[in-house]
Amino acid sequence: MLVLVNWSIEARKWQIQLKPLERMNFLTAFKSVLAGCSITMLTPYRVGEYGGRILFVNEDHRLDAIPLNILGSVSQLFVTIIMGTGGLLYLKFVQHDEHIFSFLPSYSVNILLGLSITVAFILLLVYLRVSLLVKLFSRIPSLSKFVTHIILLNTFSRKQLLRILFLSFVRYAVFILQYILLLQSMQVQINIFTCYWLITVFYLLMAFAPTIGFTELPLRASASVALLQLYTTNTIGIQAASLGIFFINLVVPAIVGSIFILGIKILKEK
Repeated sequence: MLVLVNWSIEARKWQIQLKPLERMNFLTAFKSVLAGCSITMLTPYRVGEYGGRILFVNEDHRLDAIPLNILGSVSQLFVTIIMGTGGLLYLKFVQHDEHIFSFLPSYSVNILLGLSITVAFILLLVYLRVSLLVKLFSRIPSLSKFVTHIILLNTFSRKQLLRILFLSFVRYAVFILQYILLLQSMQVQINIFTCYWLITVFYLLMAFAPTIGFTELPLRASASVALLQLYTTNTIGIQAASLGIFFINLVVPAIVGSIFILGIKILKEK
């Protein structure tokens, strides 16, 4: 059920992002985001998402749709980083769980904090003042030709940008809830409040980790075990929950999305 909520939120976000370009009904937007999920499994840093989504956009608008999609990705990444940074700060300075970072070199925690805060600030600045980015591109001769494809970013009001950001926060909350429920179902007994902050740090680490599709799974499993095993001995349950999250949120949507892409190809051939 939660996986449908997750991708429904993303589909609604995609609808809002596309509004300056074209009107897309919810069902088509839902198919579009799953198609993006299908292709992203084969590419590093999930860049293939853009290629999958624009298959459902009018052919004349596809290049212009890419920066609109990037806008939504920036909002989701900002939420992931700012919440993960909050998790680091809480565990380190409020809960004083220094041992939680024992799997990392002592100096790397401060580096990770500094990097996270810096990246979060830059992302928020770019996101809320995207018009400045458009102006900057227009003043650089070598980049001016791209301005025609990003000019639509100027049409988003602050209210629309905050609405997209809010949906990104809600979707992130669904991710966290899914993970906590799966851990509990696997008998991983960790205080829910602590577990919440641990998962935010987990997603922060995954945001910075270089991954390509299915190669992400072993990295997810090892990172989750490294974080959570300090609070429980049930490492099998941790790994099972990590596998479940990967399967539910990425593998199943990718399979369904590939069916939608196949449907497009069949229609074109007729």
